[in-house]
Amino acid sequence: MSTEDKDGKRRWKPPQDSRAPTDGRTMGKREKVRKKTLGKSSREWVDRQLRDPYVRRAQEAGYRARAAYKLLEIDEKFHVLKKGARVIDLGCAPGGWTQVAFEKGAGAIAGVDLLPVDPVGEAKLFMGDVAEPGMAQKLVAAVGGAPTLVLSDMAADTTGHRQTDHIRTIGLAEFAAQFAIDHLAKGGTFVAKVFQGGAQGELLEMLKANFADVRHWKPPASRPESPETFMIATGFKGR
Repeated sequence: MSTEDKDGKRRWKPPQDSRAPTDGRTMGKREKVRKKTLGKSSREWVDRQLRDPYVRRAQEAGYRARAAYKLLEIDEKFHVLKKGARVIDLGCAPGGWTQVAFEKGAGAIAGVDLLPVDPVGEAKLFMGDVAEPGMAQKLVAAVGGAPTLVLSDMAADTTGHRQTDHIRTIGLAEFAAQFAIDHLAKGGTFVAKVFQGGAQGELLEMLKANFADVRHWKPPASRPESPETFMIATGFKGR
């Protein structure tokens, strides 16, 4: 559900009995975990979550994922979220970026993910593959026309092999970029997650050919040890 501040700004507030999932897993309010029943990697994940200030902030603010702060920081630096924007969120689960777009006053939001996503305001959320026939048309129709902002926080399931993970995630970013080029309104913006590495040349060339300005940036909310970074492309030149 949502509420409005006295200044009319929309704020996302979860039901009082809900527990906000964080980074795809339910954390609740520092639940007691029987660590001896967990494997080493799971124990490390729990310890990291409990130490992470962004996890605590996300829980307190009602965001479903700490990733919400990555988009908030990107917006603070690059001003990508405009009031009344038509936003398409690719790979939207668990909904943190959709929550931020809703809060920032987007006029229409549509999202898609392979996983189910609980409702966020008036956003139209689809469960499915963005590449399946007809999905692109559904998303565009759901926002009432060409989107002004396409977001992609998509990442392939990690294998533990950094270069493989990088190549697979770049593949998703290239798909999202082509989606943006095919559907964005002129002057629109594209934001996508990529992994640092040596296979970004074609993606960068594609974006530079179609957008007035393309930047790489790693927001403070992105963990220092994470190889992720974000590409922000603004001023779509049109088809």
